[in-house]
Amino acid sequence: MKSVLVGVLFLSLPVLAQHQLANKYDLMPWPQQIKANENTVHITKDFIISIHKKQGRVYEYATNIIRRISNRTGIFINEGFPIENSKKATVQVIFKEVSELKLGSDESYKLHVKKDVVEISANTDIGALRGLETLMQLIDYDDTVFFFKGVDIEDYPRFDWRGLMIDVSRHFHPVEVLKRNIDAMASMKMNVFHWHLSDDQGFRIESSHYPRLHELGSDGLFYTKNQIKDLVTYADKRGIRVVPEIDVPGHATAILTAYPELSSKKDFTYEIERFSGIFNPTLNPIVSEVYVFLDNLFAEIAPLFPDEYFHIGGDENEGVHWDENKDIQKFKLKKGLKNNHELQTYFNVKLQKILKKHGKKLMGW
Repeated sequence: MKSVLVGVLFLSLPVLAQHQLANKYDLMPWPQQIKANENTVHITKDFIISIHKKQGRVYEYATNIIRRISNRTGIFINEGFPIENSKKATVQVIFKEVSELKLGSDESYKLHVKKDVVEISANTDIGALRGLETLMQLIDYDDTVFFFKGVDIEDYPRFDWRGLMIDVSRHFHPVEVLKRNIDAMASMKMNVFHWHLSDDQGFRIESSHYPRLHELGSDGLFYTKNQIKDLVTYADKRGIRVVPEIDVPGHATAILTAYPELSSKKDFTYEIERFSGIFNPTLNPIVSEVYVFLDNLFAEIAPLFPDEYFHIGGDENEGVHWDENKDIQKFKLKKGLKNNHELQTYFNVKLQKILKKHGKKLMGW
């Protein structure tokens, strides 16, 4: 019995230690490795962030961090911009290289609060951004002074894909609202903004090739190409990828409101939906016009989004209009397709080839 109690106590010690650390540091997400120390670095009007080079995303990001610290503390900081290689630094930021923003980018960093300085080091500029966000979470106050709590951290993400989806088709959000969400994502070290841009309730991208999409399928609520480019750049500066979603072959009411000739059911009135639900309007997977349409549409949209992935939705197609279309049923028999799942697979394979031509990898639900 004694040995069992000793074993339980031994196993409980790491848990107890983590609990004590969690009570001391308000960090989210929790770092991979963390060790408390007794150092503190005060935040005063002479606060300085030093960077060793202005390349990449760090200079602008660190400028924003300075302003956030000033807003958080109420301290007017004399030096409102990072300084290269300052010898009076409060925070030193060093990174090795500017990283391409893609799945699997190195986001690791190290943060050490020493007696007079906080040191943040990373292999990439993206890792440095993650370290600066941890710095923001270390701000504390003891009734006399604001300071960074002493700690040694080595951190890297558990998951390469840490995303937030915002459905702007059902609930349109202005660009400034999306930017606030991206700022919040960055503060939590999330790295993928999944932008759900089309559904039964609206098609939200300006299209030069198919202008009726935004003219008839959006109630006037859509994003211009310049707005999209601006938001993608805004996200990139925060180390966040933007993955667009155009939902097909189902959830296509807004598309078919604009171009009903692409539908699976001809004697049907198409109007954008005003409520949530699963609806029947579906692209016709057996006619070449649908694939020409998607090819042209993706050729226009794909360059707006540098990320290699493109989401095509593909969910909740119950195939009601497919089942009611005699030509589609004949096509299934001719091709040996046993059910609508196999027909949608046929559709997806063709779509995958189209997206590959435009430099994208297909994703779906």
